[in-house]
Amino acid sequence: MRSIPLTFCAVAVAAATLMPASAALANSDSDHEDSRSRATLSVSPSSIAPGGEVDLEVDGCKGKEAKGNSDAFVSEARFSPGDDRTLFAEARIRSDAEPGDYDVQVVCKDDKHTKVSAVLTVIHRDRPMPVAPVRAGGGGTAVLAGQAAQQDGPGTVHAVIGLALAAVAAVAVAFRSARRRRPAAD
Repeated sequence: MRSIPLTFCAVAVAAATLMPASAALANSDSDHEDSRSRATLSVSPSSIAPGGEVDLEVDGCKGKEAKGNSDAFVSEARFSPGDDRTLFAEARIRSDAEPGDYDVQVVCKDDKHTKVSAVLTVIHRDRPMPVAPVRAGGGGTAVLAGQAAQQDGPGTVHAVIGLALAAVAAVAVAFRSARRRRPAAD
């Protein structure tokens, strides 16, 4: 009867211990931030077809103006002020842009000319893409199915959390087994 509360306590302690570590690992993958500044750039959507428009948002510029460039853009993006230290802009993707990743560079018009960057992916959608293709031929959909099936698996954060939970479960089973082996004192 006492093993169930012990198990829950062990899981709670493990979760409380691992939460700060998993948050730190998740924050270490941020590639949209310049190491010299605290400004960040977000591109929405991050994947788009040629001829589409993306929304750009810079947070952390000290000035009220910024300019953004990319080889994928039709022209330079000029930012306008928003709330607090946030600047907004829209940019149109060139209709002849090749598929691939493009760097987006933004320079803030402040005393230090803060620079931030992000990555934009241009994709071509000549044909409709099936939502859940079956790997069974299907003519032209077989190519699309192969591309859609190549997805990244769980990352380092998921592996660390899984190993920690497995260790907690092993400790709980060991304690429970040890309690059952003790002879009862009458």
